[in-house]
Amino acid sequence: MYVLVSPCILSPDLRARGITREEDLGYYSRAVERCRRFGIEIVPLPCPETLYLGHDREPGMFLERLDTARFGHLLGNLEAEVREIIRERGPPLCIIGVNSSPACGIDATWYGPPGSEEARRPGRGVFLSRFPEIPALDVADFARYRVYLAAPLFSRAEKEYNISLFETLSAHFFEVYLPQEVGDDTIHRDRKAHQDIFCRHLAAFGNTDVVVAVIDGADADSGTAWEMGYAYAHGIPVVAIRTDFRMA
Repeated sequence: MYVLVSPCILSPDLRARGITREEDLGYYSRAVERCRRFGIEIVPLPCPETLYLGHDREPGMFLERLDTARFGHLLGNLEAEVREIIRERGPPLCIIGVNSSPACGIDATWYGPPGSEEARRPGRGVFLSRFPEIPALDVADFARYRVYLAAPLFSRAEKEYNISLFETLSAHFFEVYLPQEVGDDTIHRDRKAHQDIFCRHLAAFGNTDVVVAVIDGADADSGTAWEMGYAYAHGIPVVAIRTDFRMA
């Protein structure tokens, strides 16, 4: 089990001069952390831009410096190297790239002259576009793997459904915080116990990248609604699941 990874995620100094932000470094670190957490081997891709332009380089667009026959030939050779890795190992889980990179972008790349309509082009970079059959994620998306599962947890059916979601998410390499597993599962507790549980849930939001919320029922559970609102107020994305066919 392995992923193919843009090499600058492991060695940020491979990127063009001055473009790496602290936020980027955080994404790189958490992406590596996720792989280690779930035993996913990291196989670095070659860096076409570094091999062609050198290590210490200014930022630039594809059309400015990479739109040459020599660079195209290099891409062909590097593709052959990666295809050989895939032949020996089997298909990877995915490719992890870096958006905006002319070679290894996922959803968008710096392509044409600055200020032009083609400056930022949607789609994969010129290297990763050679592997259309392999799923690809931007490192910022792959790094968001810590999930807070917000859901009603009062009946046996609700708790069993939550566990099934927990297992599904875990099988896809997400680390899931499940409130019912930390004592939030009975009415028989005093005020201090309530406060302790609340504080534990609140602390969990500090290590959460995304909230997955179950909003079944004629009305969404009030506690779940609060958790969704708290996440939204703190800039944490919320993904809502509703299987109930009734209009809420």
